[in-house]
Formats: sequence, C-alpha cells, structure tokens
Amino acid sequence: MSWNMNDQDVSKIVSRILGEMQGSKPAAVKDESRPDFYKNFVPNEVLGEGGCEPFDTDYGLMDSSVLSTLGPSPYPRVNRILKRVHEIEETVDEERAMLFTEAHKKLGAGGSVILKNAKILNHILQNMTINIYPDELIVGEMGAPARFSPIYPEFSYDWIVDELQNSPWADRQSDRFACSEETKKNLLSIADYWEGQNLKDQLEQFLSEEVLIGSSLGNTAPVHFPNLYMYGGIGHYTMDFDGVLKCGLKGVKCHVARCLTSLGEDSIDTQEGLEKREFYTATLIALEAGSMWIRRYAALAKEMADQEADVERKKELLNIAENCEWISENPARNLWEAMQLMNFMVELVLIESNGHSISYGRFDMILNPYYEADMKAGLIKKSFASQLIECFYVKIFELRKLRDEQTATLNSEVGIGGSCLLCGGVNEKGEDATNDMTYLCIEAYNHTRLTDPWFAARWFEDAPWEYKVKLVESIKIGTGQPKLFNDGGVIPTLIANGLTVEEARDYTVVGCVEVEVAGKTYGAHDADYFNMARVLEFAINNGKTVEGEQVSIDTGSIATFKNMDEVMASFETQMKYWVNRMAAFMNATEIMHARIKPLPFASCMINDCINKAKDLTQGGAKYNFAGPQGVGIASVADGLSTIEQIIFDEKRATGAELLDALSKNWAGYEELYRYINSEQVHHYGNDDDYADKYATYAADVYCDEVSSHNCTRGGKMIPGIYSVSGNVGIGLTQGASIDGRMAQEALSNSLGPVHTKIGCHDVTGPTAMGNSANKIDHQKAGNGTLMNVRFSPACVAGANGTENFINYIDGYFHKGAQHCQFNIANTEMLKDAQKHPENYPGLLVRVAGYSAYFVRMTKALQDDLIGRNSYDNFN
Repeated sequence: MSWNMNDQDVSKIVSRILGEMQGSKPAAVKDESRPDFYKNFVPNEVLGEGGCEPFDTDYGLMDSSVLSTLGPSPYPRVNRILKRVHEIEETVDEERAMLFTEAHKKLGAGGSVILKNAKILNHILQNMTINIYPDELIVGEMGAPARFSPIYPEFSYDWIVDELQNSPWADRQSDRFACSEETKKNLLSIADYWEGQNLKDQLEQFLSEEVLIGSSLGNTAPVHFPNLYMYGGIGHYTMDFDGVLKCGLKGVKCHVARCLTSLGEDSIDTQEGLEKREFYTATLIALEAGSMWIRRYAALAKEMADQEADVERKKELLNIAENCEWISENPARNLWEAMQLMNFMVELVLIESNGHSISYGRFDMILNPYYEADMKAGLIKKSFASQLIECFYVKIFELRKLRDEQTATLNSEVGIGGSCLLCGGVNEKGEDATNDMTYLCIEAYNHTRLTDPWFAARWFEDAPWEYKVKLVESIKIGTGQPKLFNDGGVIPTLIANGLTVEEARDYTVVGCVEVEVAGKTYGAHDADYFNMARVLEFAINNGKTVEGEQVSIDTGSIATFKNMDEVMASFETQMKYWVNRMAAFMNATEIMHARIKPLPFASCMINDCINKAKDLTQGGAKYNFAGPQGVGIASVADGLSTIEQIIFDEKRATGAELLDALSKNWAGYEELYRYINSEQVHHYGNDDDYADKYATYAADVYCDEVSSHNCTRGGKMIPGIYSVSGNVGIGLTQGASIDGRMAQEALSNSLGPVHTKIGCHDVTGPTAMGNSANKIDHQKAGNGTLMNVRFSPACVAGANGTENFINYIDGYFHKGAQHCQFNIANTEMLKDAQKHPENYPGLLVRVAGYSAYFVRMTKALQDDLIGRNSYDNFN
C-alpha cells in the first residue's frame, strides 16, 4: 500500500489549486450514450406532464411472499440489478479499518488532529478497493463492497472485540452480518492498538462517575441512551448539494485556497491563526483526495470499457468514465453527472465520518433544473431519467452499517440508516414546487420497494390533487413508505427555532423525522434517547426503581402524596435533574468528537465552515443544535391519568398498593391490572382530555427543560418526541409501570398510544388518536415528532379508499402535526408472518422513521408492531 503524503505534497496541492482558479466550460453531452431499454412499457415522455405513469396508477398491495426485488420495475436493467444486490449476504469488511490503522500508526501521536484526519482520509481513498458492478449507471461505494459494512476503529472498538469473540454477528436475532475468519483475525490484530485511543474510550475517561450514572454506560437502571454518538459518528445532516453541483469540487477548493492566502504569512504567530491555517490546509487535502478517488472510478470505467464486448454496455462505461473524470473537479453539466456527483459526495462523507442519516435533501428540487435542461435539449428521455433514479436508489440500499448489539436493539436497522430522500412541498416563496422529478421520484420508489432510501414527501393543504393521489397510491403498496411531513406544521416550528421564513420553507428531512435547512445545519439530531417513563417511576417512588434500586434523588412517593399537584411537582423536579445529567453527557460527547474526529471533507459541504475556518464538529455550520428524543410520552400520560383516577378520584387503590403491584409485576393484583388496561380507565389516544392533558403536560415539561440547555457548538438543544424502535429496547430495561405495562414490555412508541399484552389503550378510532396527538405543542418539539398509524388493506382499497385516506391526512395535518406514516397490514398477517417467516420474505413494515423486513426483526420488535392498533375505517 502506498503512503506518500508529506508537507511537500501538501504545498504542491495548495499551489496547484491556486493556479487553477478558472474552470473550463462544460462540454456537450451526446445523446448516443443514452441507450434505451424499454420493453412492454409505454412511458409518458412529455416534459411537464408528471411521471412516466398515470398519477392514479393503482399498484395494489405488494406480494409479501417474495422479495420485492424480483421484478417490480418496468425496466429490465433495474430488475437485474435488484436481483443481484438482494443475493449478496450482509458481510463485515475490514479494509477501511486496516487502512485507517496503518495511516494512524504512520503519522504517530501529536501534531494537528485535523491534518492527521485529512491525511488518513487521503490514504484510505488512494488505497481502498473500488468496484463497478454490472448494469449500474451510478457508481461508488462507502469503503466496502455492496452490502458490506466497513469498520471505524477510531470511534469505538471494545464492542467489536467482545462480539467477535463472544457474540458472533451472524448469530444475532436481527441485524446479522457474516464475517470471515480472515476478517476476524485482521480485526482482532489491531485491538490492542486502539484500546484507550478511540473516541468511546477517551469519553469514558473524561466523564465523571456522576454523569455516567443513569446513562446506558452506567451501572444503574438507565434513564438515557446516548449510544449512537458514543459508538459511531454523529452524521445527521444534509450537505449543500445544490451549491457543490453548481461550482464543482474545484470551485470549493478555490474558495478554500482564497481563504488560506488571505490569512497572510503572520497568521502563524497566533493560536487562532495557526488553527485556521491547519483547517484550510486539511480541507484542501481532503478535497483533493476526494477528486483523486473519483478519478479512480473514471479510470476503472475506462479500463472496463476497453474489455467490454457488449456494445451498449461499452458506451455506458465510457459515459460513466467521462462523467467521473469531469465531476472530479467541475460542475455537473447534466442530470446523470449531477446524480453521480451527489452519490460521490455522500459516499465520501460516509467513508470519512461513520455518521448515519446523511440525507439527500430535496432530491426533486435539486435535480429538476438538470432534468429540464436535458429534456429541452433532447439529450434524454423521461424514462431514462426514471432509470437513473432507480439505479440511484439501489446504490443507497447497498450501504450497510454494523452497529453494536445494544444500539442495534434500540435502532433495529441493518442498512446505513437515515438515508432520507425528500420530494414535494413549497418553495422559498411559499408556492407549489411539484415538478416532473417529484412524480418520477415517487414512481422510482414504487418500482424498487426497498428499505433504503428512507423515502419522504412533504404535504401541504393546497398541494395538487394528483400529487396527493400519487403519494397515497404509493403508501397503499404496503411498504410503509413514503413518510409524510406537514409544511403547515414544520415551517412555523423552524421559524420559532430561529430560521428565516425562506429557509424554513426550504426545509429538508434528516433521518427519521428531524427537520432542518440543508447545507447550513449541524443538528446532532439523534443525540440521546430519554426515557420519560423512568422519570415518572422515580417521581412516584422516592427516586427508586420499582425493584427498589436507589438511583435518583428522593422527591417523594405516591404512597404519601395527597394530590396530583404533589405528583407533578415531583415529576418536574426529577425531569430537571435527569435532563441536566443528559445534557452534560451530550456536551461531553460532542467535545470528544471535536477533539478526536474533526471532519475536514464534510466541513466543506456545509456552509459557513469555510468562511469561519472552523470544523463542523466545532460549530462551523450556520445553525448548530443538539436533539435528544423523549421516549414514552403516552406511557407517562396514562400513568399520571391512572394515578389521578385510581388513587385520588375513585380511591380504588392506594399509592402504596400500586407500588406494591409494580414491584411484584402485577402478581396478586391481576384484577387491578385488567382494570387499568380496560376502557373504564381514561387513556391517551381517545380524544379524552382527562388523559390527554397529561401528554400535553409531560411534553411541555420535557421540552421546556431540554430547551433551556445549550450545546457546545454555540447553539441550543432542541427536543424531539419520538422513539424510533428504541421504545422496545428501552422497555426491556424497565420493570412494570403504572400505565399497565408488565416488566420488559415496550414503552409507548413515539406519539402513539400505549398497548400492552392485553390490548390497546386507544379504542375510539384513528381520528380520535390523531386529535389526542395534536393536543401536544408540536412547535416545542422542534427536533421532530412521529406518528405511526396502521390501516387494514380493505380500508384503503380502491378510489374511494384513496379519497378517504387523503381526507384523513388533510384533517390530521390541518391541526398542526409535523409528521405521519402508515402501515397497510392486517394483524392476522403479521402474526402469521411471525409464526411462518419463510412465507413472508418480502414483508416490509414501517417500524418508526424507517421501514424494515418484518421477518428479520427481533421478536420483541415484531410483538410491538403486532400490538399496535389496526384500523378498519378512518373515523
């Protein structure tokens, strides 16, 4: 492996870029390089008339007995690619880990951390294996072959060693990965080197015992789970795709070079000046490494074309080579180049950062100008654009990420995660921005039906009817996608958090449900999972768990509280105490990321970092937030409602008796358990203010407390209320709770109502459930709220079902909610799939902010989905 990055090389890079400030003009794209593959399919090829298919195409419910990739696309090429990709077993790849370690050892201790990371990135990109696969039109990988996961030893490594030796990834309940003996041997060979050097080990040394208590790292019952950013990168941002596509990587380099030369020779006389010079030098190294890596793909495509016998594929490979060679430096000239550069940008930040939820922004808005220009010039057909999008989706699906077993339980997802791709919505002027690309993006998902990308769409009251129908027909396929975001709820929330009106209207979605303005934000959106139900447990039991472990401060007990005011005062005190603990942990984690793992390439993709000469991890972005999620809002609401009704109103049981019931997991209190889970008790989710007022109250207490804290990068903490699949994993750590849960049952999911082993707490229908959720102040939860709803296939069938579905969504969003997503499945089918997984290999379900294959999930997560209510009407 080559190693040739020294100070002289760095100087040459800077000198060359300074001498290349003027880019060349784009060359014309030849139509002859765009082969036509369409058989038995007559697409609409007219510009300005939407997608290739009628807007009201009824796709029907997908066949769950086969993998969705055996032929849903009208394009034979795409079906061949899908078949090939689905036959690849998820596997761990060691190459990135070994290259990173090799470079890290070579550079040694000391010196500039950001320069070291830039040089390591260059070494990886120069030496990693690259591939171009049959049929594909979009190329590039994240440092491992398709559906292989790279390893990032600089973030955490003890779990890698432990699971390699004691818990093989191939034997997991879910998120399984194969690992060869050679890979295992190589990964274990670097274990000693990384002990004490990686981010997690450094963080554990940095944190006090007091801060560790109550976290998932502590030795007590956990209250919050900061797993994602302890074990991996932060991610969770959207790059300035539009800007980079227009100026090219050379344009970014020129901007950095100008900033570097403007510092002057005397800049090294101060610490600030020296740090700025290091930042600019590191970013130039990283950018040049990215260009070099892209040119490697150009060379590979040319080499493969020289050996290709098929005339049409030879033309494609030559076009891929031309695309890659050009965009390695220059602005995109056409749709194909624009999509290829977008893919490379994402792959590069994934190789560098290990962060998931690197999102693709407003995909249709970004690419529509290139599409329209190509169509008007007669360079492509609309159906070729459709194929490009489908090939792009498959590249996203190929991305895989190995997570530690605990994190995998909280976020069951074998894919890269958070690969959100958004379409629709209004523009910066508040006008409808729907275009042909919008419809083509929806159709591409309907044709591929994959777990990734995490397909999302913006919804607004005055959106075109055709657009709403197109989205609902897509949802009715039954994959759980797309998820919907309400412009009427999101835009005011972002304005309240400091964005301009124009920025808020141009929002995009990151990860599950987090919203931000693209290219300007580093939001750390999934920073922690905070168990609100645990806080209530401490508030009613002298700071103890129901099993008797003293974890928190003593604020009293329902055995002695005289009224609800005392209960709520205890809850508020406990909330303040634990949010303070969580905030301290979050900030310590961010400090360690900035110290150990600055991101010179990613920093060039987010605005203001270059102008500030400040890395993304240190506050370089225009907007800096940190977003922890509140989990179990309905569990708290039903718990408080139960206390008011059972203890104070009906006097059916004393507080002491309820605590005794919880300590015994309801044994000996079966009648009380059934009563609390019955319709005779007020429950959130039924448009019942008796219980709903406590959901509003608990959300306010949590959100207000989180919002009072700042993050280390100069912004504030912004709360969210959603759980992803964490409500299942977090529930496994908690004993019985006063809302009617048994020990280790899942907490309530996101904004959804409680469901326990003996039934759902929402009994009055989906409209009432939506009304309950809309009583919460969604604007306070600026990091996102999430609502899951399940309808039976019969409920949504036909044109009448489509119209009723649209009316339901309009009604729910009219009241201010930010988000909603849907499963279309019968409970009976899910139960049968759990018993006979071999009959349902293609059953996709919406878990939380993402969809997953039902038969590949843990039984606990399957049980949670089965337990959610399924509605047979929209009332």
